[in-house]
Amino acid sequence: MAMGKTIKTYFQGAWHDGDVAIMNAGDHGAWLGSNVFDGARMVNGLVPDLDLHCARVNASAEALMITPTVNTPDMIKLVQEGLALFDPGTPVYIRPMYWAIDGGDLGILPSPDTTGFTICLEEIPFAPPTATATLTTTQFRRPTLDNNVVNAKAGCLYPNNNRMLAEARSKGFTNVLSTDVAGNVAETATANIFMVKDGVVKTPIANGTFLAGITRARHISNLRAADVTVVEQVLTYADFHAADEVFMSGNMSKVTPVTQFEDTHYQVGPLTQKTRDLYWDWAAQHPLI
Repeated sequence: MAMGKTIKTYFQGAWHDGDVAIMNAGDHGAWLGSNVFDGARMVNGLVPDLDLHCARVNASAEALMITPTVNTPDMIKLVQEGLALFDPGTPVYIRPMYWAIDGGDLGILPSPDTTGFTICLEEIPFAPPTATATLTTTQFRRPTLDNNVVNAKAGCLYPNNNRMLAEARSKGFTNVLSTDVAGNVAETATANIFMVKDGVVKTPIANGTFLAGITRARHISNLRAADVTVVEQVLTYADFHAADEVFMSGNMSKVTPVTQFEDTHYQVGPLTQKTRDLYWDWAAQHPLI
């Protein structure tokens, strides 16, 4: 993807400088999209939940019928080895990836005997605390497990997200509030979503139409430990129009306040800021490096 200006790539047993070519034209991952990834972050020397992100990329591979080849402890060591190549304090996006190389039956089913693996480390600045988002509705819905691999962080899911983002930008917004097939709120095109009403934090219940994120779970745990009520429930657009605060939750920026949903406007409220503060307080106690 080459978003960052400085890139380190682990491939075939060694670290390389730059955006290294890793896939052949005939690879199953290039031809048929059998690729999965995960994303962690190093910010101020902290790498919160790196173990969970490494474990999840292996689970995603299995969900897409790709055979994972690197266990979680070994993957963590490789990431730490690569991060040591950056100057201290560099903000780094951490992306381990798998893809199938050969196809079995009719070339369609991935062969369990050949799996590609890489780790891409990119220097990407962390969003400033003043960064915000605006949301709109979208005609595109989240898929379900019976028609896509929503239990994986898979590249094949993202063209649908791209359509959502393109629609949002064409309407003058930065992101969307997407729904499931029943019309209930699921997430944005790029992150999980939370809202606050009367001091209660609410987030859509994980119903198999979106990936309930690692950072989302961390926020829920941190808030509950701080005696903040957090409820996972079915939420509608009407609930978000009536909300006091709204914020996005994702690995790239951890907490992004939302200031507008269609014609409804929000202030960046105290529970949004508390969620951010609790996250970094927790991360400082769990650096993993």
